[in-house]
Amino acid sequence: MKFVPKKTKEKNPSTYKTLYLKESLVKEIEKIAKENDTSFNNVIVSMIETCLNMK
Repeated sequence: MKFVPKKTKEKNPSTYKTLYLKESLVKEIEKIAKENDTSFNNVIVSMIETCLNMK
């Protein structure tokens, strides 16, 4: 199943965090973001929300 990020929504209160990722992961995430005309951050947030909703 191909991952599809959620559409960018209105701004919600947020917190800044730093992640250290392998270059290979960054390249894959950047590719997904480009294919879906969205930001790197939106892809990461969508992935996290999808995983949390699976529990």
